[in-house]
Amino acid sequence: MTESTLAFVFPGQGSQALGMLAELSELHPQIRETFAEASEGAGVDLWALSQGGPEEMLNRTEYTQPALLAAGVAVWRLWVDQRGQRPALLAGHSLGEYTALVAAGALSLHDGAHLV
Repeated sequence: MTESTLAFVFPGQGSQALGMLAELSELHPQIRETFAEASEGAGVDLWALSQGGPEEMLNRTEYTQPALLAAGVAVWRLWVDQRGQRPALLAGHSLGEYTALVAAGALSLHDGAHLV
């Protein structure tokens, strides 16, 4: 890994959308793998929900939060794999703090998805 002066700030609740990360997942199977890992902790198929809804269910806090956690961690993992570089600073807005904790290795994705 190379040194970095970059920072990652993970978003909070409200940034979810049906179909999020669909295009990236076609090129990078680790996106779906990350969602599958988070789904085990959340007890719901987060990929199916984030892709097919229903939107009303995705927008319910108990589903929104683990779905966004999975999305943030998936993008984080893809960044690290593709760039070979970890940002020097990780932070999050509201729910994004959990994503930052997972990215930092302080919390497992499974446990984070269960907690939120």
